Amino acid sequence: MDFASVLDRIAGFLAPRGARWALVGGVGLAALGIARTTLDLDLAVESAVQEDLVAFMEQIGYETLHRSSGYSNHLHPDPGFGRVDFVYLDAATAERLFAGCHEEVGPEGRALLVPRPEHLAAMKVLAMKNDPARAFQELADIRALLALPGVDREEVRGYFARHGLAERFDELAATL
Repeated sequence: MDFASVLDRIAGFLAPRGARWALVGGVGLAALGIARTTLDLDLAVESAVQEDLVAFMEQIGYETLHRSSGYSNHLHPDPGFGRVDFVYLDAATAERLFAGCHEEVGPEGRALLVPRPEHLAAMKVLAMKNDPARAFQELADIRALLALPGVDREEVRGYFARHGLAERFDELAATL
């Protein structure tokens, strides 16, 4: 996947609409210095643009694989454009997430917004709750996030507790 090209196209669509977005998933982790193989691009965006964004993705050749109020997944037949997943944020969540974002260097040296490690961990906790088969990879990613300097472990533990997974956090924390 040509991450830089895909980011340029999506950013070019979102910018004139004033829609905020940030890197999440494997590319977001990589921007924080956590190396992990990833074959897709994950972005958090404001939910107000979902309808137009899905239409845009389909217009440029992506097939919508799944769509719900909180997520959409898109796959292009050209491997250079690959798979793109969006996490849609309601207004209150968007305010919290984007207030904590900071710039990191992304593909081809681009300055891109990345959420706080704690917010990336929160997304991974939710993914793990929604699909327990993802637990192994999500816990490995969360472990790497918790090892970053200055990460608020109690905040991350709170995300686990909120989703009934406090014991998983305690197990994970014991390995740090």
